Amino acid sequence: MNIMQNARLYDSQAGNRIARTNINNLRYAPDTTLNAESKEELKSLLMKSGFFNGYSGTCHFLIIFLPNSFLFQRCPRYVQPQNLTQNLTSVSEFFLLGLSDDPELQPLLCVLFLSMYLITVLGNLLIIQAVISDSHLHTPMYFFLSNLSLADIGFISSTVPNMIVNIQTHSRVISCEGCLTQMSIFILFGGMDCTLLTAMAYDRFAAICQPLHYTAIMNPCLCCSLVLASFLVSLLESQVHNLIVLQLTCFKDVEISNFFCDPSLLHDLACSDTVTNNIVMYFVGTIFGFLPLSGILFSYYKILSSILRIPSTGGKYKAFSTCGSHLAVVCLFYGTGLGVYLISAISQSPRKDVTASVVYTVVTPMLNPFIYSLRNRDIKRAMWKLLSKIISS
Repeated sequence: MNIMQNARLYDSQAGNRIARTNINNLRYAPDTTLNAESKEELKSLLMKSGFFNGYSGTCHFLIIFLPNSFLFQRCPRYVQPQNLTQNLTSVSEFFLLGLSDDPELQPLLCVLFLSMYLITVLGNLLIIQAVISDSHLHTPMYFFLSNLSLADIGFISSTVPNMIVNIQTHSRVISCEGCLTQMSIFILFGGMDCTLLTAMAYDRFAAICQPLHYTAIMNPCLCCSLVLASFLVSLLESQVHNLIVLQLTCFKDVEISNFFCDPSLLHDLACSDTVTNNIVMYFVGTIFGFLPLSGILFSYYKILSSILRIPSTGGKYKAFSTCGSHLAVVCLFYGTGLGVYLISAISQSPRKDVTASVVYTVVTPMLNPFIYSLRNRDIKRAMWKLLSKIISS
């Protein structure tokens, strides 16, 4: 049925005006998009054409307001029972909330986040290069630290560059494929941060609690195996989240209340039955989140017990100072993560959730190089030596 004819709107009355010509031969299709120049014209066109008639099943509508243009899109008219496993809405893109709608703030935000991104990347690359160039740092602890720096670069690179591009292009649209890719990379490197911090806690446990057997315990084969296991476990976690999202049958909205494709927010947009998916999500969160944190807490429980048995105050301070930087990074990483969760649970403002996410996804990777370079004499000495070599050359 021709929608325009049903509404008794002809060439002179309605349609898409292109080069002063009305194009109105839009026919009914499983998904239909209408274009109008005002809200009133759109409403009138919908009501006259019987656009809402003949529906059964679940249906979702999307209205996009553009300058001098209003687009209305709907899902298929009828959904057969055997096709309920298919997507009810053909979602090809999502809309990110962003940090601010103020046009005057956009250049400032662009410069700010570009600076933070460059500081993070350069700082972590400097640590990696310092560890590689100084033979005194070829130990398990600094081997894990260099891999943690690499994971931090990947972690911040999964979100900030895309946000800077969106600010520059004044666009908050991200394709469905791009959203899934960003989510996978974000979870991959975020999971590597968790598991590498656990491996570093085990390294400190072996160094303080088993000093005589430390070299035998933390041999190169075990260190490489721990890093490989960290990558594989994180990769598995990211793919599990991907599969869960791909199983969603429809979305009740296409706007994600964050500046990147947050897995939890993307899952909240689902309008289908998510009980099974929720069970899987909590199970995955327990395995990949709670277990690494439990390993860190257990390691530091043993470390603290061993330190308290040292008779001299100087010996206690020296033993604890070897894991001070790692403990600070652990507190920063898990503290900001917990803060983001609590703020999102309590706050009703999406903007506050976005601000909290910035601290977790941007500020934390940026501060890690400063924590290790300022609190660790070996890293500080190696970095100064490397910088002096670069300047002199």
